[in-house]
Amino acid sequence: VEKVEEQLAGLRIARRCVPSEEPAYLLDIDTSTAAQPGSSRFVAVSCSSRSIRVYDRETLRFLREYSGHRGLLSGVRFAHACDSVVFSACSEGTVKCWDVRSATQKPVQVFSGYPSNVFISFDVSCSDLIVCAGTEKVEKDTFLVFWDARGITDCASTTKEPLGVYSESHNDDITKICFHPIEPNLVVSGSTDGLVNVFDINKDNEDDALISTCNSDSSVSSLGWSGQGYKQVYCMTHDEGFCWWDMAQLDTEEPITLLHILDVRESVCAENHGLHYLVGGLYHEKAGKLFLIGGTSTGNIHLISCGTAGLSLVGTLCGGHSATVRSFCWSPTDESLLTGGEDAQLLLWKPGAVERSLTKKASLKISSSVQKRVRVHHTSLKSRKK
Repeated sequence: VEKVEEQLAGLRIARRCVPSEEPAYLLDIDTSTAAQPGSSRFVAVSCSSRSIRVYDRETLRFLREYSGHRGLLSGVRFAHACDSVVFSACSEGTVKCWDVRSATQKPVQVFSGYPSNVFISFDVSCSDLIVCAGTEKVEKDTFLVFWDARGITDCASTTKEPLGVYSESHNDDITKICFHPIEPNLVVSGSTDGLVNVFDINKDNEDDALISTCNSDSSVSSLGWSGQGYKQVYCMTHDEGFCWWDMAQLDTEEPITLLHILDVRESVCAENHGLHYLVGGLYHEKAGKLFLIGGTSTGNIHLISCGTAGLSLVGTLCGGHSATVRSFCWSPTDESLLTGGEDAQLLLWKPGAVERSLTKKASLKISSSVQKRVRVHHTSLKSRKK
């Protein structure tokens, strides 16, 4: 574990993407899994400009952009078995599926919700069979909407109707959905009602499907699975609280709560930098340990170790972002980290990396409301001769 903590603390910027001509907040990031070892992988980023940008995973070279969304985006997810298929959910009541190898702006599949649905969260099961999206509360209703995701590639541009909905288990906006990484029938949902619900969607009805309800006591901002066999669930709240539960204890006399911290900002000592917010969590399989990622409004990223005794700061990544970091994606294969923020920057961090400078300084000189607000670092690193 100590070695892993050292590695995380030793992450350095390996690449940064050339800023877009229309800078936007980078709200969510996902990477594809390589189809064959050595084949190219993709990064998809959802932006506040209502577009999805696709980059080459290694070079962060911009490849294409999908901008046909009328509403706000709530995330991007690659299919697990096909490295070129990416999904996005939108507040206009659709989940769209894109093939990043195709230059066309048309989605290969559209999953339509019911007329009043405003989607603000979604995920795809690890088997790629089911897509699930969560809605905002409309009048008294909030829904988890499910679709059959099979046959994406062989029915181009067809619209799929939902398989069904869960409507009883949350009574406010469903802010996060996360399928289990290895059990395709398990899904966890979090809401502004403070509840975190675990479902087994193989069951016939919603009552039977609801395995567990945990209360975070606050509006849920992020959640995920952790622990050996991913039997634990953790969540972060909009007021920077943290909860961690062990689902393996459901049928025992043991308490399921592993840790509950009302305000992480007060419990993690982050030296002079402070801790302003949490972004999310990452479970490090090799170390068998959960880490949290938080940061400061000036762009520093804090890596926090999570144990039943409490939280502790592992290290701080500085000099990359110049504003709040909104999204990240961890890659266990090469132990690298992608981060995106309100400074419109997409950064790739690797253990002990040395950043290659941008050749064209002019590419940084973009006048826009976002760019004027942030500091751009012009330090170029001279490559050392061997």
